[in-house]
Amino acid sequence: MYRGTLIRSGGNAKTVKGDKGGVYETAIMYLAPASQALMGNVCPMAKMAGCEAACLSKAGRAAIFTSIEKARIAKTQRYFRDRAAFMAELVKDIEAFVKYCDRRGVKPAVRLNGTSDIQWEVAHPCYRTHKLVPYGNTSWRYASIFEAFPEVQFYDYTKVYKRAYRPLPANYALTLSYSEANPAYAAAVCQTAVDTGVNVAVVYRSKAHRDEIVDCAEMLDGDGRTTLGRCVIDGDETDMRFTDPRGVIVGLYAKGPAKHDTTGFVVG
Repeated sequence: MYRGTLIRSGGNAKTVKGDKGGVYETAIMYLAPASQALMGNVCPMAKMAGCEAACLSKAGRAAIFTSIEKARIAKTQRYFRDRAAFMAELVKDIEAFVKYCDRRGVKPAVRLNGTSDIQWEVAHPCYRTHKLVPYGNTSWRYASIFEAFPEVQFYDYTKVYKRAYRPLPANYALTLSYSEANPAYAAAVCQTAVDTGVNVAVVYRSKAHRDEIVDCAEMLDGDGRTTLGRCVIDGDETDMRFTDPRGVIVGLYAKGPAKHDTTGFVVG
């Protein structure tokens, strides 16, 4: 397990399951979702998509230990107070994680939006120091954290569907997150998926409901379809979304408070 100040590995059941393959180790950054930190909103589509009430920040350990919630709020406030200092802290953390993975003989994967939806590909420059013989240490400016760490596989879920239209870095994989809480939002996500081919994550009411749809797709030899005309895969088998085939529905099942969601964020 890697324990940094901003990112950590080994604390998410799905990433641990995926990491057991021995190829990758995944570190995630958890911030205070939406406007919980009282200094800004790190989930700009939370209200429109209807996911704020069912947020996964209340699932698992965070639902028991308030110290976790306080730590996330503190990190998020640092992000809003001094963006440059926060990015420097993030660079330091990822550098340490890369070295940790090198020692273990695995590839580093990082999910920056564990409980946030920040558009890291824009307006988030950073600096990374390189040792250049014989010139010594030199600090280089990068347009994004992805550009600064080409050796790292980054990925996220997002409800900001306009991001799918951008030319994202090769080492950053995005999966759209669906919700029927707002018909306009649902329609926009579907249209974006059609336009770009991006994968879409759908949260189903229960594991049984999700599995029924996945099994149907398997029985029909890959022809099981949704309204998007796509096959549904088991998205809970692993969290490594960058390994998913292109053009699928990533089927998840409701956890924590999401089990009782009635907004439309959870389907079925």
